Amino acid sequence: MVGKLKFSLFSFMKPDVMSSRSRTPKPDSARSVAPAIERNISAMVAARQEVERARGIVARVANAITGFAGRPAFLALHVIWFGGWILWNVSLSSGNAFDPFPFGTLTTIVSLEAIFLSAFVLMSQNRDARIADQRADLDVQINLLAEHEITRLLRLTDAIAHRLGVDTTEIADLQDLKQDVQPDAVLQKLETAEWESPN
Repeated sequence: MVGKLKFSLFSFMKPDVMSSRSRTPKPDSARSVAPAIERNISAMVAARQEVERARGIVARVANAITGFAGRPAFLALHVIWFGGWILWNVSLSSGNAFDPFPFGTLTTIVSLEAIFLSAFVLMSQNRDARIADQRADLDVQINLLAEHEITRLLRLTDAIAHRLGVDTTEIADLQDLKQDVQPDAVLQKLETAEWESPN
């Protein structure tokens, strides 16, 4: 059951991570892995590709634009563009310059670009935030499920120890470890500790 939840976790990973990993060189064929691991890797890649195909056109465009805007080439392009624009209009006479100082046309273009770029960035950030929330919720569920299974295994081990006549009384916190963790109680304790903290 934990394996199924962990498989779902990878379906929420960013497509950028998937594409970047797909571009990495293949390892040496001699370094083989277990067939089960190969099946899991294939399943993860298929899940990521399915998430990528399910994205809308707007999301694809926003992700592509924000991805390019975060590269050094984007900065270099604007340096060349702004520098050339300003030098061209400053070097020409005021009558021949198509955008004389204070460069009103350039200012308008840059302002519109900033508005649209900010919108695309916010769209990508909102999508990333939703994916992060889904992964965080799934991670909590996996941890709770793992804790529940470990508690059951501990109870079973303790029962086997009693059946074999093994003394477990020396383990002081054994009874506490055999109890399921109550998430609400832990959360309330954390909130109380933060409230009472002097910082």
